[in-house]
Amino acid sequence: MNFESFKKYYEKVKPKEIENSVQSSIVVSICVVTFNHVNFIKKCLDGILMQQTNFDYEILLGEDASTDGTREICIEYAKKYPSKIKLFLHHRENNISINGSPTGRFNFLYNLYSAQGKYIALCEGDDYWTDPYKLQKQVDFLEANPNFNICFTNAYNLLQNNELKLKEIPDISTNGVYTYDDLLEHYNFITTASVVIRKKLNTIPNWFFKLPVGDLGLYLLICKTAKIKCLPDITTVYRIHNQGIWSSLSQIKQFEIYLLFYQAIFAELTTRQQEIVHLKQKYFIKKISHLKYNNNKLLVVFNRIILGLKYQLK
Repeated sequence: MNFESFKKYYEKVKPKEIENSVQSSIVVSICVVTFNHVNFIKKCLDGILMQQTNFDYEILLGEDASTDGTREICIEYAKKYPSKIKLFLHHRENNISINGSPTGRFNFLYNLYSAQGKYIALCEGDDYWTDPYKLQKQVDFLEANPNFNICFTNAYNLLQNNELKLKEIPDISTNGVYTYDDLLEHYNFITTASVVIRKKLNTIPNWFFKLPVGDLGLYLLICKTAKIKCLPDITTVYRIHNQGIWSSLSQIKQFEIYLLFYQAIFAELTTRQQEIVHLKQKYFIKKISHLKYNNNKLLVVFNRIILGLKYQLK
């Protein structure tokens, strides 16, 4: 689906774009989605605006009709930095629900479609960057290594007690080189706010629009079989808090979402990746059976997955 088809199908009310003077000679498009991040969005934007680069970048700031003052802060920044920020003021009428729950998927996709850059960086409105050379380092690497489609960095998790804890990455590489198979076999160890991807998104397949895990699905689109590089620098902080979309979910709900995700992407995977996913399905179903069900329900749920029926837990 291209941008025009996307807007025709999902856009009920046209987003308002604040007037700007962003140039067209953009190397990196930084996609920021924000909703009710009044206590966080300034630090997010300040971390982006401090970037020192030898190339031009744009900030695509998607504000999803917040009710806590986030929108007013975004407008303030867009007017202060018109040569850097493109602000899209969204409407809840355009919201894309996934599995019955409202999401920021329309906002996220609108940014991706609007991106002018050769590369795309991601940073959600409650996370922030700490290294002023983050973008430069990652673009330099991708420019020099065309067989890599994703470059991410080490990151800190900011816990609710304000403690910074280094994000764990599986000890499976001696040189920071990974593949999408590694993300499937272990877990999504890429901190979203640390990532820069090579743009390959003129069209987006229909299966992505209702995918329950957007970033992991995006990485599949970008590098199904290409390489992924982790730079050793710590450039990013990911906030873990009660309002976080993922961190606020129960463990059972997270497992259920992974099962839905695996089912949605299965046909897009290589044979090896399908084998990995099959084992992960078994693992998560066993975990859910321990946490939520008596073991006699395990076989019923497992059969639903194997038969390809829609996975639903009541």
